Amino acid sequence: MRIYIVIPAHNEADFIGLTLQSLVKQTFLPSKIVVVNDQSTDETPKIIQEFIENHPFIQLKNTTSSEAHQPGSKVINAFNAGLADLDEDYDLICKFDADLIFPENYLETIIEIFRKDPKIGMAAGHCTIDKNGEWIIENLTDKDHIRGALKAYRKDCFKAIGGLKPAMGWDTVDELLAQFHGWKIQTTEKLHVKHLKPTGANYNTKASRYKQGKAFYRLGYGFLITTIASAKLATLKNDLSLFPAYLKGYFQAKKGNENLLVSEEEAKFIRTLRWKKMKAKIIK
Repeated sequence: MRIYIVIPAHNEADFIGLTLQSLVKQTFLPSKIVVVNDQSTDETPKIIQEFIENHPFIQLKNTTSSEAHQPGSKVINAFNAGLADLDEDYDLICKFDADLIFPENYLETIIEIFRKDPKIGMAAGHCTIDKNGEWIIENLTDKDHIRGALKAYRKDCFKAIGGLKPAMGWDTVDELLAQFHGWKIQTTEKLHVKHLKPTGANYNTKASRYKQGKAFYRLGYGFLITTIASAKLATLKNDLSLFPAYLKGYFQAKKGNENLLVSEEEAKFIRTLRWKKMKAKIIK
């Protein structure tokens, strides 16, 4: 299988070298890696260039997006800029963050997962974070959800979902749409990836606290599912003040009649899927 990887990077000088080093030491090497330098003002492009000199399958793409670190849109715009520089001679396309350290067998194991079942459209390991010197799995989402930091897509699945959407919630809607089109999502406990920066570490909390609720609206969740999802996420983040903020964001989006990220048919499927998953947990 041919693997292409796109890595958006904005001021990642402290981490990008570690990420690339872990990728060039893989037991199965990717065919191409495009690192997208998005307006970095530090040594990020210099570090990337040093890797390019010794590893010809790595390339640098410079791009310019918005100055603000907007959840979802900035990183996917950068990803799409890198994707545009690639041909379509790949089997798997990956969107990786620039602050990860992968175990050496990561890509080899991911390939095994895809080969085992042709209906698997997305696969990944788990992100871990350093907590008091111990690397533990990030717990903001269920373990069957693939974190936005380390997405891997089968080509046909990636095409079926229409690529990645430059909006907050992109890393949830991709999985929901994949399932809408009949693809399976697979995560594995065998692969633990070190995530060097906690998710959302660069986000301005005051500016983005309502955006999560707006994302729930745009995912087509509806009010009841949004309420449950908001309560769960606020609890996991140990900040119950986020719960009313999420609901306020939801109603702001509804009042503004913001465009959904999905069609009405897809939204109906998503709500049914969410209720089914919730009921399954209750029965357990």
